[in-house]
Amino acid sequence: MSLSENVVQRGKLVVHIAENGRSFELDCDEDTLVESVQQFLESLSGIRLNDQLLLYLDMKLESQNPLSVYKLPSDDREVFVFNKSKMRTNSAPPGPEEIELVENSYPDPVPPSSSGDPHPLDEASDPALKALPSYEKMFRYHYQRGDAIYRRTLVKFDACERLAREQRVQEKALEIARGNLDHFYKMILQNYTDFVKCYSQQQRTHSNLLVNFGRDLERLKSIKLLPVLQTADRKCLLDFVKEDNLRKMVDDCSNSHRQFESKVGDFKQEFGELKRNTEHLFSSKASILSKDLEGTVKEHEHHINEQKSIMQALSKDVGLVKKLVDDCLTSQLSSSLRPHDAVSALGPMYDGHEKSYIPKMQTCERTISNLLIFCKNKKSEMNTFVHKYMQKIAYIQYTIKDVRYKFSVFTEALKRQNDQFEHLKVVRGIGPAYRACLAEIVRRKASMKLYMGMAGQLAERLAVKRESEVRRREEFLKVHSSYIPRDILASMGLYDTPNTCDVNVAPFDTNLLDIDISDLDRFAPEHLVGLSFRKGSSSMSQDVEQSSESGTDNYTEYSNDFVDGSELVEIAGTSRLEVENAKLKAELASSIALLCSFSPEIEFDDSEVGNVLKNAAEKTAEALRLKDEHEKHLLDMLKVKHMQCESYEKRIKELEQKLSDQYSAGNKIGDSKSEIVMGACSEPMDEASYGSSSLLLKSGGIDSSMVEPTRDEKDEKDTMVGTDVGMVLATSSTADYMPKSLTSDEKVKASEDLVAELQNLLTEKSNQLNEMEIKLQAAADEITRLGGELETSRNLLDESQMNCAHLENCLHEAREEAQTHLCAADRRASEYTALRASAVKIRSLFERLKTCVSSSGVAGFSESLRALAQSLAK
Repeated sequence: MSLSENVVQRGKLVVHIAENGRSFELDCDEDTLVESVQQFLESLSGIRLNDQLLLYLDMKLESQNPLSVYKLPSDDREVFVFNKSKMRTNSAPPGPEEIELVENSYPDPVPPSSSGDPHPLDEASDPALKALPSYEKMFRYHYQRGDAIYRRTLVKFDACERLAREQRVQEKALEIARGNLDHFYKMILQNYTDFVKCYSQQQRTHSNLLVNFGRDLERLKSIKLLPVLQTADRKCLLDFVKEDNLRKMVDDCSNSHRQFESKVGDFKQEFGELKRNTEHLFSSKASILSKDLEGTVKEHEHHINEQKSIMQALSKDVGLVKKLVDDCLTSQLSSSLRPHDAVSALGPMYDGHEKSYIPKMQTCERTISNLLIFCKNKKSEMNTFVHKYMQKIAYIQYTIKDVRYKFSVFTEALKRQNDQFEHLKVVRGIGPAYRACLAEIVRRKASMKLYMGMAGQLAERLAVKRESEVRRREEFLKVHSSYIPRDILASMGLYDTPNTCDVNVAPFDTNLLDIDISDLDRFAPEHLVGLSFRKGSSSMSQDVEQSSESGTDNYTEYSNDFVDGSELVEIAGTSRLEVENAKLKAELASSIALLCSFSPEIEFDDSEVGNVLKNAAEKTAEALRLKDEHEKHLLDMLKVKHMQCESYEKRIKELEQKLSDQYSAGNKIGDSKSEIVMGACSEPMDEASYGSSSLLLKSGGIDSSMVEPTRDEKDEKDTMVGTDVGMVLATSSTADYMPKSLTSDEKVKASEDLVAELQNLLTEKSNQLNEMEIKLQAAADEITRLGGELETSRNLLDESQMNCAHLENCLHEAREEAQTHLCAADRRASEYTALRASAVKIRSLFERLKTCVSSSGVAGFSESLRALAQSLAK
């Protein structure tokens, strides 16, 4: 490794010293160890290896790593070296900037004496020729004097540029140090913000528990247990705990609460001081910027150019006078120019040297000297500023490490105090737990009704399957029994029939209390159990929504299992409305139990979760009330229609009896049929033909499946309607269209033919109606299926959103844990570096001592030891 200057090429490592701005270029390759670079820098800058801190951007260069780890060396990458010994609080400040004097290096020449060396032209007869040698000496003296001034000025100007360049390097070093500090400060600030947020929430919760402890006890005391739950030593909810022990625990928690609050207050003040110091450090700047100083030096560059021009003029004048002297000596003067003319021209030139050129050069030198003093003072200010700035950075970094250690201590204390307050939270949670238990009773009772309903539905489905199988077997035997003897068929086992399925559910939940949803507020009022909705975080709102969804999933499966096609059916005395009511009651009870299951310290947002849950409960209760009212309304309508049907049946029987009597009369059959037709037409038979279902659909606007008749009832009603309509049409046709000339037997036969024709027509229309009902049922099934798919997609989307939120929380925790491990690794690495450097130093001293002992022998051991001590002292 060697030192080069000026041009940075590939393979050159540019290193800047932060404390004074000096720069070095080292020849090295990517396999060079950082430790080798540090050793070479120690010989160049005087900074000990253990005190060197090498930074490239925000990375620290470790001694044991090669430069390739940091993608060095490179033309556009610079390494800054910080002296850790100068960053200590007790380190001495830097002295004034030292500039080597250049006046002694380039002194002014001695003026020529008149009695100097003789010149051949001294013996000339012309006085003008005698003056030429003296002009030559003075012109040469002027040039030498100007050259000395120019060289001194140039050295001073180069020193000004170097000082401005070093100050710019120092500013870059401060930016690197400031950026490194800002990185760690932002991490500690984020940790502090998270801690204060967690502490504030816990402090608010614990303060609420302490302040409202008496109120919570009174609430528990005011809530009496259900009579069936009361015992000799348990009359109210307060009897679940020991009041004396709780009051003693409250005193202990209160003292711990105050002490921890005081310690956290001190910690907040300490961090506030750290924050003020850091922000003040980031806002402070040097008294002069390097750009301004470089601009000032650039403005003085014209003085150097002016001196260059004067030096060119002096050189030209020296050459001119020397040529005149040489021409005079060789007698080669032009015939048109006599010696005294040439000498007379040299006089003004001499005056210009003495009065213009030399004074101007001296003025330029004084200006550059003043600039050098100005740059030196600014550089001294910058050195002092960098020294103090780095001391402040070191102090802030030390404070950050101390605060980082305290974070772990306070976090552990936060956890311990939370565990201490867990016993007090039991007091706050007894009331909600009691209300949740009562709500669970209501939910289980509703769920039992749904469960029993599904069992009945299963039995009905199996019964339908059995009937279908029995009819199929009967058709098979009817077809093939004509060809195969019955005993053979019996031997084959083809006369067996499927057994009936009896679905029995053993009784369960028989010990549940006899309470309903309306009893919750009577036995466990909401305002007494301490449920409240206050301002909370949005993440808590997401947790509530997720819990609400999971809480209702159990009841959704009941409704899905209970669906037959697209709607619920009536089974075993359990109507569709009853099933719907049971499902809604189960969901409402589940929501109440879910609210009561939240931790007492959870706070909700009035405008979000609280209102949503309250509205859901209110809507569910309103839906239950409306369904109950609607059920009563439908029952009343069914009673009215049933009375109408009974009146229609009574009228039909009267007409049938009257028709039978008239048929027996014989001769008066035609007139009797006319009267029967007129009497039948006067009754509202068209309404009876449609049945009670159509009337309910028109008046109530409800789902047709809620009042759909069973299969047996439908077949009986179709038969009755077909018979009645056929009878009316037959009698009216016989009365109105048959000729009077026909005999009574012929009229009866014609009437029977007409009735048969009308019955065929009615059967055809009935088939068409059945086909339309099948298509309508298929469309309803498709709508139900699509609705189920939409609900499934919505549930999947909600679950995905919850999973994303959970993954973000996990990622945040992983980042914090990784950052903690990184800080611990950095601390251990710095400790290892310090220990390794100490070990290397001790080993070198031991090797030197070993060399002294082995080389000098026993006789010269004392002398060698003394020499070693003297070298160590130096």
